[in-house]
Amino acid sequence: MKQINTLILSIILFFSVAHSEENIEFNQWKVQFKKTALANNISESTFDKVMTNVRFLPKVIEYDRFQPEFYEDTKTYISKRTSKKKVSKGLDFYKNKNDLINKIEKIYSIEKELLLALMGIETNYGSYVGKMDILSSLATLSFDKRRSKFFTNELLILLRLIEKEQIDYKTLYGSWAGAFGFFQFMPSTIKNYAIDFNNDNYIDLKNPYDAYASAANYLSAMGWKKNSPCFIRIELDQDINKKYLNVSAKKLINQKKLKFFKKYIRNVNDLKNLDENLKVAIITPDKDIIPGAEKLKPAYIVFQNYEIILKWNRSLRFGLAVCTLKDKLANEI
Repeated sequence: MKQINTLILSIILFFSVAHSEENIEFNQWKVQFKKTALANNISESTFDKVMTNVRFLPKVIEYDRFQPEFYEDTKTYISKRTSKKKVSKGLDFYKNKNDLINKIEKIYSIEKELLLALMGIETNYGSYVGKMDILSSLATLSFDKRRSKFFTNELLILLRLIEKEQIDYKTLYGSWAGAFGFFQFMPSTIKNYAIDFNNDNYIDLKNPYDAYASAANYLSAMGWKKNSPCFIRIELDQDINKKYLNVSAKKLINQKKLKFFKKYIRNVNDLKNLDENLKVAIITPDKDIIPGAEKLKPAYIVFQNYEIILKWNRSLRFGLAVCTLKDKLANEI
């Protein structure tokens, strides 16, 4: 018993020392980052006001190392995010905000079902926008060496938005990765696409007016085509060359006209109403991710609109879930 207690005490002391060392290194990083911020036109008064209470968040590093879309199989991932309960909640939200949502659809030519689907999957229709201190999250990920360059840039952009009084830093609570609002915009997305739709001289992405207009503006700018297909599930022949199978969301490769791939697709009748000259790609999202997954199942033909969703979030499963929920909502509205 004494040996067990000694071992537990040793483990606690080890993690306490490691955590203390991390905090020391993080505070040293903050000193250096202040120099970077001032060199990027952030005033010292803004930096001190905003960054004084920023702290290292160990949980953020844990979340960054384990993200469910990289481990759940496609069927599980999609079913969790497109349930009957999710559809019902989306319909309720639409009933309460239909005038605004219909207006946004008309102005930006983005289907209301798509906007509802994105909001539903990102934040469960605003019921969970995240509780993490975004400034501390971004600072932690900037300090961490794995993706330091990306998150340093996001943190600098956020500081500039605060400097210009476009965002109230006291409201910045969101996801562990630094995303904010109903549609989980990163700072660079806020800077480039967010809109003060209700003209109150303030961008509030937890307000339906600014949030929906900003999301629609972002999708429109990325090239979303209203009433165009997103994906179709297919059954593949075994003789298809494996080079045509996309397993990564970083970039879809070996895209061809639909008519080229038809000879490899068993359920080709499901594609008969589509333009054969449409440029498409094939994805097999479980391959190389899920242990023991079949090489050709599940498989999907994906279109240009699907690639737009990938620009929103680089996850093959996320894109499939959004388009699935969009279709389910369209059947009910």
